Amino acid sequence: MSKGIEQFYLVREDMLTEAMQKTLEAKELLESGKVKKINEAVKEVGLSRSAFYKYRDGIYPFHKMIKEKIITLSINLEDRSGTLSQLLSIVAASGCNVLTINQTIPLKGRANITLTIDTVTMKMEVNKLIQSIRDLETVIKVEVVGSGS
Repeated sequence: MSKGIEQFYLVREDMLTEAMQKTLEAKELLESGKVKKINEAVKEVGLSRSAFYKYRDGIYPFHKMIKEKIITLSINLEDRSGTLSQLLSIVAASGCNVLTINQTIPLKGRANITLTIDTVTMKMEVNKLIQSIRDLETVIKVEVVGSGS
């Protein structure tokens, strides 16, 4: 496996651990509105909160993943002139459309960017885009913090 590049796999449901399956059930309860809080969802399915938090951002039903068109990235970067411009150039070159961008006030020479992009016209895989962003000298950390359609 390549270091630093997230890999994704399609796995049959019966191959998932019980905690992973229960995490999916808890997420469904929350998304459907049947429960309002994570504590309620994990109690309902018989899962610990720590297991839920471990898997919640890494496991999704396949039918939901193929519909994903919008992703939100959290990017920590050094506060240097031209850094944001370089970042946006990479996003533009990938074919993505920027929907929202929020930047914190730089503190101690670092800022956080929350970037929401539409990937419908993207010309590369998401993990390649993320790696291209990580490869910028001024980027400290990149994470996918959300996705939706």
